[in-house]
Amino acid sequence: MPTPYGSRGGMAFSAAELHVLRRLLAHALQSSPAPLAAAEVQDCLRLAQSVDEAVQEAGRLRTFLLDDLARYRGALPGSLSGYLELLQDALAAGYEPVPDDLAALRALRANPVAAALLERAQGVAERSVRRRLSTAPAPRTRLLALAGGREEPPKPAPQPKEPPRPEKPVPTPGEVFPPRRKPGPPPAAGRAAG
Repeated sequence: MPTPYGSRGGMAFSAAELHVLRRLLAHALQSSPAPLAAAEVQDCLRLAQSVDEAVQEAGRLRTFLLDDLARYRGALPGSLSGYLELLQDALAAGYEPVPDDLAALRALRANPVAAALLERAQGVAERSVRRRLSTAPAPRTRLLALAGGREEPPKPAPQPKEPPRPEKPVPTPGEVFPPRRKPGPPPAAGRAAG
């Protein structure tokens, strides 16, 4: 069975296209106006199976390509030509460069191929960031009124602030619980009151 990738990483169909094809096949099998012949049903099932296998193979090849790319990136600068070739193939297959790729290309930009690839990779990375930001959920806003919720009091018109009151000093434990006084010496027994 031919693989969905060309010589190195170029898919004949994108993952989205394969998904659409798979859905159309399922729809054709379930809602055909005229009953399909047994041979036609078998052809559709075989095609659906081939599409599933192509999707799985595409996933395996993508994983292999990305692992290979990381190995070549880790072996730079000795693996320069292999890394640049793999990165070009990965970008062609829809890969979004990671910060390590951009850093490696910046370090290698003395090479004209690396400099051109850096420009391309930066463009892909910027579009990726813009796309993620445009699809990010909006920041949460405060709900001003909910059924059964608490209403916020109206904000008063600007008034001059009162000067702060001096705080009472916090009493010490000695002030709250005064020390016990020692009893005085007992009166002398031999003294006569006079």
